[in-house]
Amino acid sequence: MRNSKLLKFILFTLFVAFYISCKSGASESASESLSVSDENFNKGWLFSKGDFKNAQNVNFDDASWRKLNLPHDWAIEGPFDNKYNARTGGLPVHGVAWYRKHFKVDSQFSEKQISVEFDGAMNLAKVWLNGEYIGERPYGYIGFELDLTKHIKFGEDNVISVQLSPEDLAARWYSGAGIYRNVRLKMNEQIHIPQYGTFITTPNVTKENAEIKIETKIKNASTITKKAELKTIIKNNKGVVVAENTTKLSVVKGAEVKELVSLEVTNPELWDLKSPTLYTAKSIVIVGGQIVDEYETKFGIRTIKFDKDNGFLLNGKQVELNGVCMHHDQGPLGAAINNRAKQRQMQIMQSMGVNALRTSHNPPSPEILRVCDELGIVVIVEAFDEWKIGKVENGYHKFFDEWHETDLRDMIKRDRNHPSVIMWSIGNEILEQSKKDGWKLTKKLNDICHDEDNTRPTTVGFNYFPAPFKNNLAEQVDIVGMNYWPEEYKAILEKNPDMIVYGSETSSLTSSRGVYHLPIEFTQKHETNHVSSYDVIVGPPWAYAPDIEFDAQAKEPRSLGEFIWTGFDYLGEPTPYGGRDNSTNGHWNDDWPSRSSYFAPVDLSGFPKDRFYLYQSQWTTEPMVHVLPHWNWEGKEGDIIPVYAYTNCDEVELFVNGKSFGKKIKGKDFTEIPSEYHGFKKGMYKSKYRLSWNVPYQPGDIKVIAYKDGNEVASKQIKTAGTPATIELVADRTEIDADGNDLSFITVKVLDKDGNFCPLADNLINFNISGEGVLAAVGNGDQTSLASFQANKRKAFNGMCLLVVKSTENSGIINITASSDNLEYQKIAIQTK
Repeated sequence: MRNSKLLKFILFTLFVAFYISCKSGASESASESLSVSDENFNKGWLFSKGDFKNAQNVNFDDASWRKLNLPHDWAIEGPFDNKYNARTGGLPVHGVAWYRKHFKVDSQFSEKQISVEFDGAMNLAKVWLNGEYIGERPYGYIGFELDLTKHIKFGEDNVISVQLSPEDLAARWYSGAGIYRNVRLKMNEQIHIPQYGTFITTPNVTKENAEIKIETKIKNASTITKKAELKTIIKNNKGVVVAENTTKLSVVKGAEVKELVSLEVTNPELWDLKSPTLYTAKSIVIVGGQIVDEYETKFGIRTIKFDKDNGFLLNGKQVELNGVCMHHDQGPLGAAINNRAKQRQMQIMQSMGVNALRTSHNPPSPEILRVCDELGIVVIVEAFDEWKIGKVENGYHKFFDEWHETDLRDMIKRDRNHPSVIMWSIGNEILEQSKKDGWKLTKKLNDICHDEDNTRPTTVGFNYFPAPFKNNLAEQVDIVGMNYWPEEYKAILEKNPDMIVYGSETSSLTSSRGVYHLPIEFTQKHETNHVSSYDVIVGPPWAYAPDIEFDAQAKEPRSLGEFIWTGFDYLGEPTPYGGRDNSTNGHWNDDWPSRSSYFAPVDLSGFPKDRFYLYQSQWTTEPMVHVLPHWNWEGKEGDIIPVYAYTNCDEVELFVNGKSFGKKIKGKDFTEIPSEYHGFKKGMYKSKYRLSWNVPYQPGDIKVIAYKDGNEVASKQIKTAGTPATIELVADRTEIDADGNDLSFITVKVLDKDGNFCPLADNLINFNISGEGVLAAVGNGDQTSLASFQANKRKAFNGMCLLVVKSTENSGIINITASSDNLEYQKIAIQTK
């Protein structure tokens, strides 16, 4: 990462003189490698929706345009409307809009190489500088850099203009819209390390020594050949230099040179899931005794191996992949990237037991990879959802021929230094798998990956079994991902004993937090437009309960593990409502207002559903127990209510109003759940992962106690709640950074007078925010709500809603008051530093 303290005095003096009229403060950008000459370029942009004529010109009148800072997602601002596609969230993700920014560069920098780098712009980005067309990038998920040098007016006003024109039916989920990732202005000397300038590998690692190979590109944009020195320093996570090297080289004019150096780190601290230690490589370019560029790269020392018998090995130890697929949106915050939002998402996932992420179905932001590096989560980075054959009318297939190689290579070059990245996925459910010659394109993409990075395997998420095997696509990748075929792992490996297989997409079960439909039965849809949180088979025809995948993984230990669909609910694709299937064009608005997904164990606001605890019971070891449903069933006194418990312990005892309903033993006492999926005809599936009792309802409480080796180790109690009386506010962090970007996520609960959670409450909560913070978003996880995410109020959904506040750049206090008619108001304070 860039750090101004790294500059020598003379370079520092120059950059003090460098002036950009809208220059911002500390960057939130999180690219894995940055030069110290990179400047945050997020502040002071002008924005307007509409297809303006000549908006690229310097003299275009933009005085009335909205002033904002990037990253920005115009679609999340809404409004929700049935005229927009529910498949993409019922939000305005398409249309034309412009961004413009005025800036100055002092004339003393006329010899600099100046470029602009976008981490991503959604979608069909076209860029002008001072009315001159600079370049474009159709794919909104990939970063790109454009050279501005020839068209900069030094000492004068410059205008950079960006037109975006995302189309309807361009994605199968919410894409967001706008310059939704970070932007940097790069001020390089003529000799410098260019974009994606380092490639770091750790080919030989022992407890005593680690070999670090660093390939560094150096570019000479001048008109004469120059001699230079490349000094490489490796620092540990405490900032101590542990290895260094200096190499002399000659760089031909107008060319790039690659220099490979090998360094040794003694007693290395390995990057691992439980101890994700990061090192920093600092590359320094020296010409004529002066430093002309410094470039820092975060990396980890670790080994990865995939074995057909032993699965995935990290530093020689077998790791079962407890993974999730994730789309890139951040719920109520939309697609505009925020580091804390990504960090919170993955911390919630880790608490469920997740150790792996699949970036479905596109290149991720640099921020999410940095978060996974820091938390110790391994990642499959995915490139494409479409190849030549389209799934939606305006999808990536329109640009595939011209752009696929550039996009794929750039993705790999950008992300290959992250220790968290363990595989490159070249496609998801691509339609070429049903074509006899589909293997040719698979091989081409596979070869591109190996050419850019020979240290990681390739994969694809296949779904049309057995087509990818009949048509030879599966043999073209290193590791075979299977989407929704849990009963076929064993047969695939018997026929292909040298293959390595895993569940690249599993379950797709749907549910709504806190909703329970009785009786428990096969149901595709319900009049509420919600799905029961008893978590049985309610969803698309390919879906199945988590229990089935647990069994499949246990039966076939050669599988690497699974990646559930999905970790978090996401905007758009409201299956089973409104949808048809994943390859159907058109609008998914038949069941409006359903407008976001039901797939995940965590809702759109980050609140766990009951299924969260079912996964936790399989993927964690700290003793836990969970019980469902709620215990507010007025009017059903005496009726039978199914009670489920999830645990990682030996047995669970249920108490109802203090009376024991007996113990159930995990793995011995089964719960029948209705199921139908590939390989299983409609019927009852006996799950050994759920314990259950049938209980006549009476108000009071239910309590479960979990036992291990006969000892009580965990318990949970749910009480019948009375009338809603007050509000509870719980912030995930009460101290945040005063950087204008940091967030505090505040959980809002409705309680009765005795402090019991009210599971059916839908009170409208009003928020007042003052001091050094602003409202960033509100939400409640309700997939059918059309209320604005940016209003200062939100209805509770099944007793809960979410408030997100963002810091200003001033230290101080954010004062928050939550109030509602007939409820006692509450206050909370967040400190910013």
